[in-house]
Amino acid sequence: MTENKRENELGMYRHITRRDFLNGFGVTVGASLALPHSAWAEVFGMPGGRSTVDGVAQNSPGYYPPAKTGMRGSHDGSWEVAHAMRDGKTWPAATPDTEHYDLIVVGGGISGLAAAYFYRQHAGAKARVLILDNHDDFGGHAKRNEFQHGDRLLLGYGGTQSIAGPKLYSAEAKGLFRDLSIEPERFTKYYDTKFFSSRGMSRGAFFAKETFGADALVTGLGQPTWAEFLAKTPLSKGAQADIVRLYTAKVDYLPQMSLEQKKIYLAKTSYKDFLLRDAKVQPDVIPFFQESTYGLYGVGIDAVPAGDLAKLGYHPGFAGMDLSGPYGPGMGLEITRQDSEPYIYHFPDGNASIARLLVRALIPGSAPGNTMEDIVLAKMDYAKLDQPGAAVQVRLNSTVVHARNVAQGGGAAAPKEVEITYVRDGQARSVRAAQCILACWNVVIPYMCPEMSQQQRDGLAYGVKVPLVYTNVVLRNRQPFEKLQINSAECLGSFFGGVTLDFPVSMGGYAYPEKVDEPCVIHMQYVPCAPGLPARDQQRAGRAQLYTTTFGTFERNIRDQLNRMLAAGGFDAARDIQAITVNRWPHGYAYEYNSLYDPVWPPGKSPCEIGRAAFGNIHIANSDAGAFAYTNEAIDQAWRAVQEIVSQR
Repeated sequence: MTENKRENELGMYRHITRRDFLNGFGVTVGASLALPHSAWAEVFGMPGGRSTVDGVAQNSPGYYPPAKTGMRGSHDGSWEVAHAMRDGKTWPAATPDTEHYDLIVVGGGISGLAAAYFYRQHAGAKARVLILDNHDDFGGHAKRNEFQHGDRLLLGYGGTQSIAGPKLYSAEAKGLFRDLSIEPERFTKYYDTKFFSSRGMSRGAFFAKETFGADALVTGLGQPTWAEFLAKTPLSKGAQADIVRLYTAKVDYLPQMSLEQKKIYLAKTSYKDFLLRDAKVQPDVIPFFQESTYGLYGVGIDAVPAGDLAKLGYHPGFAGMDLSGPYGPGMGLEITRQDSEPYIYHFPDGNASIARLLVRALIPGSAPGNTMEDIVLAKMDYAKLDQPGAAVQVRLNSTVVHARNVAQGGGAAAPKEVEITYVRDGQARSVRAAQCILACWNVVIPYMCPEMSQQQRDGLAYGVKVPLVYTNVVLRNRQPFEKLQINSAECLGSFFGGVTLDFPVSMGGYAYPEKVDEPCVIHMQYVPCAPGLPARDQQRAGRAQLYTTTFGTFERNIRDQLNRMLAAGGFDAARDIQAITVNRWPHGYAYEYNSLYDPVWPPGKSPCEIGRAAFGNIHIANSDAGAFAYTNEAIDQAWRAVQEIVSQR
């Protein structure tokens, strides 16, 4: 079969909901890794940064980023200026803005928005706050994807997925939720926990022929027994027997060690090595588990401590070892990610609703309503976000390239204010405020603040954010999934590591597709990494890969993988795919310390603690600052940064 014929069969040239081919270009010649800044004007027709969406300015009524499809997340136009800054470009001739602020927040994600909210609680309603963000939409990783299919609105999450373990949130984070009317317990009536099971649907596993020799979709993961499930897979008999043993036998694979020795050993041993060296499984067992940690860690089991997985309880092999009791420093995962609460605290657009609630609270009139329910269908008025003279302004498409402390009248006196230089539409502008909170990614701060000490810049640069891609695909209907009796599948050895029907949440007038023949959204996750390297090196390699992966490559893999996986259910990619949004996050999850590679630092001496120290009137707040990739950490770091300002005042 010729390549063109194959692509026609997949529907590559069929019209679907409009996608931005510039955003899908990806610059295959090397993107940010190869092109000097001077080349960006030739590639993109502009010197960097665009203040419009489809030619509509932010302060115009037609500006509405959530409805864009194609390549989203860190979309083209959001990162070129920052990469030019990294490569040494400077903007000495900045035009001063006429307005002055009490606080400038760099980064309009949940941490930056929460910081603005906490600051105004202390400084009062008259306090003036400017929020700058390099993307064309606010929310950071908490992005909303909207799809209009006929008269039906479909929502998807383009990043931060759910509220994990809200009972573990700090008093400050819980207080913020109360202020925003977020009551997690309400999700018990909005999330239909029996939606799929009542239809006979469950998790499955798709084995790709590239890794396992044959394509095979096997439903009912681990059911009715692991032996019966595995017998339907293309795994060898020996691999099947080893996996059954891991899941069912209570064996102490480290009998010679004390409890403390086991914990230390497992903290310094990858799960892959534990399986091969201690559980003594056959090598062909490893592909069955290799990608199982992608979604949580952004790397495979070759770079995840066995001790972490033993404590989390998601992976087998530890049932015969008593690993109870506290874990000391250096014994792996230091923070409990989630308690025993169900994973149901999910808005239809993920935690984008939290960001939208924050913006509505900061800028009254930017969206109608006053509850967590009515924010779901509320239409955000982007024209209200950056009004001159307003108490709070959210200015999008604005990349900050320099943040410096300045003394009134010059000289070496203690700083009295902060000057921020940002680039918008290729033009540099400067703006001043009494205080500044950098709620952006830690990795860019050393370039924005070269006056910082080398020690602080090193601390900020230590963590390498985890690259990942969240893709939402609108399908004509759910019929193939119901015929195959699956609602999700782990995709082993495939381009996308997981395919799942969206969470069954109905709230605020938004109804999850109830009928099998209604259009629906599926979520596909892709995690680029380089197995065999240390975790941070894998993440660097994965980020480089993302910048050179085109929208066309993603689309081709979406169509091919879904066809192969769902064909037995009557799926036809050319007919059934209605729209695609690829949320690309080269800088995704915050880096969490990994006991395989990172030392145990004394209190106050870890890189994130050194990096987040106040620098004059410049403060730092983001999940990177706590080395913990969760919404509650973003909120807690915002609170901490504001408390630094309060203590100065």
